[in-house]
Amino acid sequence: MAMEHRRGRVSLIKAASWAFTLLAAGAVVAMVGLFVWQSRPVWRHAGWGFLSGREWFYRQEIFGAAPMIYGTLVVAAVALGLAAPIGIGAALFTSEFLPRRLRIPVKVSLELLAGVPSVVYGLLGILLLRGWVYDLLEPWEPLSGDTLLTAGLLLAVMILPTVMTLTEDALRGVPAAQRLAARGLGLTATEVVLRVSLPQAAPGILAAVLLSLGRALGEMIAVFLVVGRQDNQWPSPLLTLRPLTEAGQTLASKLGGAETNIAYGDPLHWSAMVGLALVLLALVTSLTLLGARLRRSDHAP
Repeated sequence: MAMEHRRGRVSLIKAASWAFTLLAAGAVVAMVGLFVWQSRPVWRHAGWGFLSGREWFYRQEIFGAAPMIYGTLVVAAVALGLAAPIGIGAALFTSEFLPRRLRIPVKVSLELLAGVPSVVYGLLGILLLRGWVYDLLEPWEPLSGDTLLTAGLLLAVMILPTVMTLTEDALRGVPAAQRLAARGLGLTATEVVLRVSLPQAAPGILAAVLLSLGRALGEMIAVFLVVGRQDNQWPSPLLTLRPLTEAGQTLASKLGGAETNIAYGDPLHWSAMVGLALVLLALVTSLTLLGARLRRSDHAP
């Protein structure tokens, strides 16, 4: 009797899990479908030029998302270029060299950064980081401290806990027996890290980087407050660092601005804004799914 009751409870839990999973998947599919449906007018109006266009003047019905895509990628690249080495280095230190009694307090202190609201980071960026960046870029005569570089630096602080935590989890997933065997063969602690821990944890570390990049691409509030929100900032030539010293726009900051409310009364303008959301959703979703898949493969037996 007890066995049948236990089986019934397990079946109920399993059914509930499937139901909630299907509900979540259905919500995502419905959201994507809604975005695709409502963005149809701008795709008919501009075609692929919507993605490659370099100008955005909604009163003239000119919609080009390329500068915002560029700003999104540049800000995320700056953030990842700073956060990834620091986060991976911190994870190596805490998981491989730090004594056990100190590892948890250090890890928890870094993870606390992830709990700080985005708007607080944005306010700190306005109060502290914006002035520092302006002073740093003064030889290039910036108009203000609201630049793509400022947004990238702020994002680096925000995604650092994600990089560090997920990388540390990947490194801790390497069996301790393999480390002991390597030390028994005469390898030093540094050689064990380079030849045993890092190679085996590489998929998990890459997953940590991709998941952090997904968060950086989708961050809105903090970036909105420090990026300057300047449209049509396309670099010429493309491979130059000059745009980092100027105000710009990302997909998320564009969607978080007042233009979203302005666009609601105009079907074509509204479809262009929804098209930006669709592009952002595609970028973030693809990176998140790839990172999750790498994490699963890293933890697979």
